[in-house]
Order: sequence, then C-alpha cells, then structure tokens
Amino acid sequence: MSNAAYVPPKVWKPEAPSGGHFANINRPVAGPTHDKELPRGEHALQLYSLATPNGVKVAVMLEELLALGHSGAEYDAWLIRIGEGDQFSSGFVEVNPNSKIPALLDYSAVPATRVFESGSILLYLADKFGALLPTAPAERAETLNWLFWQMGAAPYLGGGFGHFYAYAPEKLEYPINRFTMEAKRQLDVLDRRLAQSRYLAGDNYSIADIAVWPWYGQLVRGNLYSAAEFLDVQSYTHVQRWAEEIAQRPAVQRGMRVNRTWGDEASQVPERHSAADLD
Repeated sequence: MSNAAYVPPKVWKPEAPSGGHFANINRPVAGPTHDKELPRGEHALQLYSLATPNGVKVAVMLEELLALGHSGAEYDAWLIRIGEGDQFSSGFVEVNPNSKIPALLDYSAVPATRVFESGSILLYLADKFGALLPTAPAERAETLNWLFWQMGAAPYLGGGFGHFYAYAPEKLEYPINRFTMEAKRQLDVLDRRLAQSRYLAGDNYSIADIAVWPWYGQLVRGNLYSAAEFLDVQSYTHVQRWAEEIAQRPAVQRGMRVNRTWGDEASQVPERHSAADLD
C-alpha cells in the first residue's frame, strides 16, 4: 500500500494517463472518435460484440433460441475490438451512445430497432421470441429480479474486484479488500438462492441464468481473473453445481466461441454468420 496520501483536486481533470490494462480506451467524454459504418450481414439480427462476459450473454441467448427452433433468431455476429477502440466508431455510437459492447440491430422492423445494454438485449429477445422468460406475473418478476441483480452487481465484480485485483497498474490493499469482500458477499447471495432452486428464477432455465453465468459461473469455474483460489470459490457448492450444469449446455458452448479472439484456436470464432461457422 502506498504511504503517500492522495488529496483530490478541487476540480478533477485528466492530466495524466490512468494506467492499467484499459488505459488506452479510458476517456472522460462520450461520442465517436472516428467515422466508420458498421457492417451488415444477411440476417435480421446483427450483433456487434466481443466475447467478454457481457458479450457472451447475447451470443448464448441467440444460440439457445436457435436450439429451441426459433429460426428468426439467426444472426450475424461482428467483432468489435474494444482494445482498438472500435466501440468509438460513428456507426457503433449510433447504435449504443454509451460505447459498450454488446449492441444489437434488429432489421425486422423499419427503421431498424437498436438495442443496447446486455440485460436489455436479453429481455428484448425473450419478449420477441416468447422464450426463456416466464409469462406468469410472479415467475416473470422473479426472473427479472435476478436479471437486474446481475446488471447492478457485476460492476462491483468487474470494474471493482476484477480491475483492482487483475488489471490495475499496482496492487492496492484497500480496494482489493473492499471489492473482494463484496464479490464474496455476492457469491454467498447466489449460493443461498441456488440451495433453494435448480436455477436462479426457479425450476426452469431462463435469461436470469444466461445473464449471471458468464460472470459468476465462469468465476467459480476458474475462468475469470485467475481468482478462483483467492476467492475460495470451491466453498460455494451450490453455485458450483449450477455453473457446471450450465457449462454443459451445447448452446452455451457455442455462444462462448462467438466473437472470441483469444485462447485455444478451436475456441475462437471471431465472426459468426451461420451455424456452419461453429461446426
């Protein structure tokens, strides 16, 4: 821990690079940095993404819909290289003014419907195809409870714990302790819930599981931040059971490969334009 006390200025200004893994794309303003149109394929649904946990959610959702027989869920998945600033192109910003992946354009409507934020995309697709979201009010509410829990909780896991534990330019005791405590509390929330039911919203797999698994399921499986031992993830036995069951779903395995550009070569499908691309 640094011994120098930091005194915030009266008015903050970005006078020095922030450092760390994502320093080259951090900036205090929104809007595009360059002009570039987004590509468009032959399908109604156009996904612009990268296989981060948030990006994986939508690819898995689309693959699950296809597995259920919804042919209208066929899609083109285009790679957005966030490390190179693709998300700041004029075309991408037009779809998502927040410049975050994933983003979706649905050309089955005129004009095309833009959908951004991963939870919003999951809800939009569930409503569009009438799948993976219960219609009974109580069951629907429980599913949305867990969907929005993930949207609110994951920034503490990713931008909090993940950043300071894995990506920050120096290890700082206070933020690591603070966000480790919160990450473990969240795992305990999930473990207690999954001790009561097979899936997060009850007996049936839903968009709640699709939203939460790429973050917390992959965390307890040792595939996120190399932090499994540090967080003692084996102690969350119900989360472990749930995470492994979902990992065996063929649609999840396919969705994990979409827009992926790292790891084993067989796991990488940078762009997906038909089911054959995942063969």
